[in-house]
Amino acid sequence: MSGCGDTLAPAAGAGYLPGVRVVSRRTLREFWVQRGHQDSEQPLRAWFAEARRARWRTPADIKAAHRNASLVGSDRVVFNIGGNKYRLVVAVKYSAQIVFIRFVGTHADYDDIDAGEV
Repeated sequence: MSGCGDTLAPAAGAGYLPGVRVVSRRTLREFWVQRGHQDSEQPLRAWFAEARRARWRTPADIKAAHRNASLVGSDRVVFNIGGNKYRLVVAVKYSAQIVFIRFVGTHADYDDIDAGEV
């Protein structure tokens, strides 16, 4: 797939701090190709690209960058995507700099889940 995250990263070395690792981009892609969700592609790609550059060490780091994000429990974060039409729930392992995608769906679909449990 071209575009989303397919750029070359600089080689690791002095002063190079990679951003977070997002697991799994496939979940985002599988959502945006669904009928009726194609308009989520660009906002989800933008979120993915920003997350890959981020260095989220604490929930406060996420809130500083995304003031509308909701923190749920100690490790879940809910992002508003596409003007709040969609919701993205992730689990963050701050110490390892890994973000696990737990849910992506419409705002209405989000109302039917427990963000702390997905």
